Amino acid sequence: MTIAGRTPTSSGFYVSEEVPIHAENPVPTPSSPAPDILRCAYMELVVTDLAASREFYVDVLGLTVTEEDDEAIYLRTIEEFIHHNLVLRKGPVAAVAAFSYRVRTPEDLDKAVAFYTELGCRVQRREDGFVKGIGDSVRVEDPLGFPYEFFHAVEHVERLAWRYDLHSPGAIMRLDHFNQVTPDVPKAVRHYQDLGFRVTEDIQDSDGVVYAAWMRRKPTVHDTATTGGDGPRMHHVAFATHEKHNILAICDKLGALRRSDAIERGPGRHGVSNAFYLYLRDPDGHRVEIYTQDYYTGDPDNPVITWDVHDNQRRDWWGNPVVPSWYTEASPVLDLDGNPQPVVARTDASEMAVTIGADGFSYTRKDDTEEMPEYKQGEYKLGYQL
Repeated sequence: MTIAGRTPTSSGFYVSEEVPIHAENPVPTPSSPAPDILRCAYMELVVTDLAASREFYVDVLGLTVTEEDDEAIYLRTIEEFIHHNLVLRKGPVAAVAAFSYRVRTPEDLDKAVAFYTELGCRVQRREDGFVKGIGDSVRVEDPLGFPYEFFHAVEHVERLAWRYDLHSPGAIMRLDHFNQVTPDVPKAVRHYQDLGFRVTEDIQDSDGVVYAAWMRRKPTVHDTATTGGDGPRMHHVAFATHEKHNILAICDKLGALRRSDAIERGPGRHGVSNAFYLYLRDPDGHRVEIYTQDYYTGDPDNPVITWDVHDNQRRDWWGNPVVPSWYTEASPVLDLDGNPQPVVARTDASEMAVTIGADGFSYTRKDDTEEMPEYKQGEYKLGYQL
C-alpha cells in the first residue's frame, strides 16, 4: 500500500497531516457556522424490556441510576457530573433515538438550528429539553439520516469519583464515543468535518476506498466513528474504564454470572486507537464497547493515522479474528417521530469481504511472499470458523 503524502512508521501504519477525504457526493457546506461541540454526552436507547436492560446496565456493568420511572431509566458513569450518559426508554422497537452532544454555549443551539435548516434537515427545538435533566435542546435528522441532539443547559449531580466504596472492580468511568454505520464514509467524514470534527485515524486500501474513519472533538481518538456498511445504523456506544484490568474484571463477572454469551468480541487491544477493548451485546442486541487507554490528540498538528485494510492488526493488535456479526449487525436509528430510518446498502467494497470473505486476504507482515500459516488462515476465512 502506498498513499501519496503519507509516511510509513516502524509500527506498520501511515501518518500524514489531516487532509479532507474526497467525497464523490458531498453534503453541501453551510454558510452558517457550526455549533461548537464539546464532546459526546449521552445516548438515548429504546429498549423492549426495561427490567432486563436495567439488570444488564446497572447490576452487571455498574452504571449509576440518576432517576427512573416506569418508562425510562437515566444512567451515568462514575466521573460524570451531568444528569446522565445513557437513557434507556421503553419502546416497541430496539433502536437509537439520539446521539447527543454538549455544546459550549447556549448560543450554539441557535447555530445548530441555522446550520441544519440551511441544509434542509428536519429540526426540532424544546426549551425544556427532550429528556429529564437536560434543558434547551435541538434535535435534527442529519443529512446522513442520524438523529443528532445538541444541548448546553444541564442539571448537575454528584460526581462519584471519590466514592471508592461504590466502585466495583470493573468500574466504568465515562462515556467515550459513538460509532455510526453509514454506506458512504467519505461523505460522512466531509460532513462531520464541516461540523468541526477532526479525523484521527482511518482505514483505506491502495485504491483509496475508505472503510472507516475516527473523528473527535475532545482531545482523544474519537467522539464518533463512521464505519462503512448498510446504514444509517448505530454500531456501538462506548464507555471507558481507567485500566485494562477493569475490563478483565467485567469478563470475569460475566463468566461468574453465566452470562458470557453477552461477550461478542474481545477482550483485546485495537491497532486503530491503540485502546484495550471488549464488545458486549445488551438484551436487545445493542452493542456496547468497554474501552480504555487510547491517546491524546489535542495538538493542532496531531498526525492522522491511516491503516491498510488488509493489515490484520488494524482491528486487533494481536491479530485475533473479527467475528462476522461485528461487521454485519447494528442497531436501527429513529427519525424525530420515533420511526426506524430506512437502511441504504453500501455499494463500496465491504471490509469483511476484502479481508475475511471468500476472496479476501489479510497479512501480518506486508511484504511476506508466503501465505499465512494454515492454522491462522482458518481464523479469517468464513467457513473455517467451526
